[in-house]
Amino acid sequence: MRTAENRTTTEFVTDAELVAASREGDREAFGRIVERYQRLLCSLAYAANGRLSESEDLAQEVFVEAWRQLHALREPEKLRAWLCGILRHKVSRLRRSDEREPAHRAEALELADELPSGDEPTPQLAMGKEEQAILWRALERVPELYREPMVLYYREHCSVEHVAVALDLTEDAVKQRLARGRKILQEGVLAFVEGALSRSTPGRVFTLGVLACLPVMAPPAEAAGMSAVAVKGGMAAKATGFAGLLVSISGVVSAVLTLRTNLDQARTPRERRAVVRITLALFSAAFACLGSMYLLRAMALRAPEPGVIHAWISQGLVLTFVVGWPWVLVRAMRGMRALRSSERQTHPELFLAPRDQAGSSVGEYRSRWTLLGVPLVRIRFSAPDEGDPPVFGWIAGGDRAVGILFAWGGIAVAPVSLGAVAIGFFAIGSLSLGWISFGTVGVGFLAVGCMSAGIKAYGWLSALGWDTASGSGFAIARIAAEGPLAWAQHANDAVAAQVLADPQAGQGQLIVITVITLLSLVPVVLYARAVRKRLG
Repeated sequence: MRTAENRTTTEFVTDAELVAASREGDREAFGRIVERYQRLLCSLAYAANGRLSESEDLAQEVFVEAWRQLHALREPEKLRAWLCGILRHKVSRLRRSDEREPAHRAEALELADELPSGDEPTPQLAMGKEEQAILWRALERVPELYREPMVLYYREHCSVEHVAVALDLTEDAVKQRLARGRKILQEGVLAFVEGALSRSTPGRVFTLGVLACLPVMAPPAEAAGMSAVAVKGGMAAKATGFAGLLVSISGVVSAVLTLRTNLDQARTPRERRAVVRITLALFSAAFACLGSMYLLRAMALRAPEPGVIHAWISQGLVLTFVVGWPWVLVRAMRGMRALRSSERQTHPELFLAPRDQAGSSVGEYRSRWTLLGVPLVRIRFSAPDEGDPPVFGWIAGGDRAVGILFAWGGIAVAPVSLGAVAIGFFAIGSLSLGWISFGTVGVGFLAVGCMSAGIKAYGWLSALGWDTASGSGFAIARIAAEGPLAWAQHANDAVAAQVLADPQAGQGQLIVITVITLLSLVPVVLYARAVRKRLG
């Protein structure tokens, strides 16, 4: 099947190329046609009837009919004019069937936040019915000859050039019609109209809505492939949800290894008791948070209609972990450093061995090789004293580690980081903060975990996504969400399935996630063995 994805931007692909690809069943190519002309058709429809939701429905009908009738388009380079012709024909038929005044049926623009628009208006900007009536009555006084350029002008971000191209006019003609239209409107109403039209412009979700409505044009084999994509998208969600569970299991293993490591580093009975007490407290806190989320999920699933209150509580638990976990961990680590310094003074006889002296080469490894004055590898094996700085190197490891390339430890900061709190581009940990984050709680652009929050979020118990969210529990997003407890503009519907579909998903992705999670245990295991060998 041909595709229009041979060039990087829509501007470099001609209408004829997109039409040719669409005729062969390329829905993505047709989606680019929709993106290119959705503002034009929605604006012309609104300028004709003054009903916002009906104008977008009308534009969707035009695109769906165009998809069916693409074979009848003899001159693909005249696609824009052809689409406008279909729209004007539909508007003409609508006018003949509805002779009532448009202003009487004009819908309030406060409904714009329920429409598939790329930029949702905030409640403070939403318009009331009285204001909508003022808007349409003001526009209605402007002849259609001047109204069309005006609506397009403010929806095209005040671009005379775009309006001229869309209407096949010269820029001077557009300027003249805009000037005449502005003169008709009262000055106070004009500012109101500008803001209202700019807030109602259609966006990416409008495109997805059109594609979800398209009938299948492709041959049976290709249609089966499209269905497989949706199935694979569901597999991707399950895979990433399983990854969150897997990361949490690896976190339990890490906790056990960390406990053994800290006991090997301890030198006094008081230090050993503190290690056990702090480890149990941290583990119990994490378990309590996850257990509470699991119970909340179970309650919401049993409820006849899960309410928004369940969603708010779930995200409150996530926020509590994100804020509370680092705070508790930092305090615990600070307390252990203070305890080590105190025990050195109270029981100096327990620190007489060379390996237990402050600054001992046994307690820390620093490579001879450096780059830009920074050790290539620096690892602290002994428990730090009060006042000791974090470990710093290209590759760093310790209770607090900052790496230029890689770091692991209680708190790890590096492009690739692994720790109880991991911060970096790619982060894995109990709490991971990164562009790509895997963790008990993952926060980032792509976040995966038992609980996750990000632009795209996948979670076993909870997923909060700015754009999309998917998982086996709470799934909350601005645009699309899939899960047993989903809230979004498109939740568990055809548009959500298309947005979240991933052709690369499946068993291979699950294998990659599993391998990454298991490999994250390698540094922890090696570090625990090295500490036992040196200090145990």
